[in-house]
Amino acid sequence: MSMRSLALRAAAVVLASTFAAPAALAAQEVNLYTTREPALIQPLLDAFTKDSGIEVRTIFIKSGLLERVRSEGERSPADVLMTVDIGNVLDLVGAGVTQPVHSKALEEVIPANLRGKDGQWFTLSLRDRVLYADKNLPLTTFTYEELADPKWKGKVCIRSGQHPYNTALIAAMIAHNGPQATETWLEGVKQNLARKAAGGDRNVARDILGGICDIGIANAYYVGRMKNDKPGSEGRAWGDAIKVVRPTFASNADGGTHVNISGASLAKNSPNRDNAVRFLEYLISPEAQAIYANANYEYPVRADVKVDPVMAALGPLKVDSLDLVEIAKHRKQASELVDKVGFDN
Repeated sequence: MSMRSLALRAAAVVLASTFAAPAALAAQEVNLYTTREPALIQPLLDAFTKDSGIEVRTIFIKSGLLERVRSEGERSPADVLMTVDIGNVLDLVGAGVTQPVHSKALEEVIPANLRGKDGQWFTLSLRDRVLYADKNLPLTTFTYEELADPKWKGKVCIRSGQHPYNTALIAAMIAHNGPQATETWLEGVKQNLARKAAGGDRNVARDILGGICDIGIANAYYVGRMKNDKPGSEGRAWGDAIKVVRPTFASNADGGTHVNISGASLAKNSPNRDNAVRFLEYLISPEAQAIYANANYEYPVRADVKVDPVMAALGPLKVDSLDLVEIAKHRKQASELVDKVGFDN
């Protein structure tokens, strides 16, 4: 071989390696589309990158996640779709923008009623909808049905009935008790409101402290945030004013509390499928689940992970056995009932 041929071959090797290196580096990434505030999940993403060497490129989409992915079509760079509320998760699946994942790691950890039977979606953490009560009230047990008891007239605070957290709870009530009984219940809860159904979950604790109401419905993880807030802060004062009781459905012999979820799916046109599956599997690892439990105060989907001490003090969480898909089926009907009884008026 001539010196010229050797030189050309050497140059070709150098040129090929020059272009191959960025391609290899580009492969070590996963693109996450999420409706979750980046600050809430950043510790998870940083830990995954440190553990795997795979960079997580996060695209925060406050609203319109489904529309964004659907409009991008086959060109979409999305690998993993992450959102909250079972209804939002199933909307992604129903629109055909996800694909199945068959992973032993995911299936062994996540209970069957908290993941899609076809591997299209997976629960990552749990958000139980609980009773906030004035800390001086002698309450230790409660049912969701009791919110309509006339003895609580003018003493209940809650956010909008059309908020997904409450729509899901009302949908669960329909699944357990039927639409007519739920409509009657919803009318009773409206009669018991101390103020208009509005604001956020932490406003329930604020208004209990302010003497506006005695009880209210809200997510438990806000309690972790409030009670772990700085001493002397507003949030800490709100958290210290309440105690938490986990309600059950009177009609449910299992005695479980209603939960909603944060969940994720593999995007249909994922360009980094292997990395995406690895990322999903990491999210249910003991390390990642501990971050959910101790940074976000959400309940881990794993049974072997310790929760934050404030949340542990609430006692063990027993989840309502109702299938999440069954709850999602009644979302539209729940929303219609909210409007029918004028709950938010």
